[in-house]
Amino acid sequence: MTRLLIGPVLRHVGTHDATVWVEVDGPCEVEILGHRARTWTMAGHHYALVTITGLAAGSDHPYQVRLDDDLVWPRPDDPRPACRIRTLGGGDDVRVVFGSCRFSTEDAVRGQKFADDALDCYARDLVHTPQDRWPDALLMLGDQVYADDTSAATKQRIAARRDPTVGAKEEVADFEEYTWLYDESWTDPDVRWLFSVLPTSMIFDDHDVHDDWNTSHAWRRDMQGTSWWQERVIGALSSYWVYQHLGNLSPAELAADDLYQRVLTHDGDVEPLLRVFAAAADREADGAKGYRWSYRRDLGRVRLLVVDSRCGRILADDRRTMVSDPEFDWIIEQVAGDYDHLLLGTSLPWLLPRAMHDVEAWNEVLGAGRRGRVVAAVSEKLRRAADLEHWASFGESFARLSGLIRSVAAGEHAPGGVAPATVCVLSGDVHHAYVATAHYPEPVDSAVYQLTCSPLHNHVPPVMKMLFRGAWSRAAERCTRVVLGLLATVPVPPLSWTRDAGPFFGDEIAVLALSGRRAELRLAKASSPGERSTLHEVEHLTLS
Repeated sequence: MTRLLIGPVLRHVGTHDATVWVEVDGPCEVEILGHRARTWTMAGHHYALVTITGLAAGSDHPYQVRLDDDLVWPRPDDPRPACRIRTLGGGDDVRVVFGSCRFSTEDAVRGQKFADDALDCYARDLVHTPQDRWPDALLMLGDQVYADDTSAATKQRIAARRDPTVGAKEEVADFEEYTWLYDESWTDPDVRWLFSVLPTSMIFDDHDVHDDWNTSHAWRRDMQGTSWWQERVIGALSSYWVYQHLGNLSPAELAADDLYQRVLTHDGDVEPLLRVFAAAADREADGAKGYRWSYRRDLGRVRLLVVDSRCGRILADDRRTMVSDPEFDWIIEQVAGDYDHLLLGTSLPWLLPRAMHDVEAWNEVLGAGRRGRVVAAVSEKLRRAADLEHWASFGESFARLSGLIRSVAAGEHAPGGVAPATVCVLSGDVHHAYVATAHYPEPVDSAVYQLTCSPLHNHVPPVMKMLFRGAWSRAAERCTRVVLGLLATVPVPPLSWTRDAGPFFGDEIAVLALSGRRAELRLAKASSPGERSTLHEVEHLTLS
């Protein structure tokens, strides 16, 4: 009998369709709600993405998973509510839960300095929540797995397979070892159930591949000079495509995706196809034609646009942009339309604490060589050591994104010129949570926010907490500009912003509730070790 290894993971859910992803231990036919899909094989592992169509709008569909007609999910002894698909179209209310940076699982770090996993806590709380109040989308904003910081159990598996003192050492080395990370993270019982009932969208960040991934062209040259990097990035991008990216796409997008269609029709293991694809996708930063990882979902009157701010960077030929020109043109196309709220998901915050923003903008100026090669080299070392790689460190892209958000908030992309009630940039990465309001020189019609929530499960050293708290102060902002200006002019951003809430530290998750043109944000924090495993609300804000 074929076994279900990971999943089911409910991914895209639309008004009349849905997709469900699974990993199994052998070739078989997967059946869900009368819809069937044959598995395909990647590097000896077996996967299927079941497309379900013909569903009624605003309807609930409890589902089971069968492998070659054998019932494998749900488990007969699971006391939690049955997994179900709830299509869009049931009303004006939309709830989106989001967060980022989930290191391994509670069990993998038991006894260490970690609070409870916020995603686990959220799942345990959701069991007792009426299903009509369950979120319509779960958005994972980067660092779903940590390829460069593995758990003790994964280190043991690495040592049993290869010499951990050379090459990638105790970090993951290739596709096979990436599968171990997903197995460890996604088979956590609470998270596994949560993924089976909430439509889940994802985007990668640096630790899904490597710390400082694509921070600069110099960084890429250094990594390409190692003996192990090429196999790592091939394993990273091919596993991301399999485990995360496919589920971000709608059935119509899957039908139009050339690679996915070739995978479905390929005779035998698709590893050669995905290796070629991953190597080509990685070369975009060096100026080659890329693959678009960004995507869009419409949740009723709410538009969710998720932007890749890692793999699609352009770093070669003295050009430094967060996304390529063709991809930014695509982003402009996606914001056109009639909706009440725009949610712009990007793993890296658009608006940082102002002092940190100025440091990153200043570092980019020096790193460009305007004060000589020696200063540029020191600036590059500082960039990597301090992770100075957010939107602020890509000045051209920061200005362009800020201008696009301003034009959306002014109603320039909406029919009739009616701007959305809010434009919210959803981000993670920085291991604390905060809310900031953007202010443009000319008034706009939409309320514009940076909503940052991170981490779901990680540890923040006390010195980092002090740094982030201090970076939000006006004194830090003024002193930073004066000190930095002694060496180079600090670029002035085209807008200002103020902090509304935070910074909050700990394992955290955010819920955005949207109803008509009204928006509310709830930030919740997981319990500390030794406390009852639950979430505690730390902030509740009305955004519009």
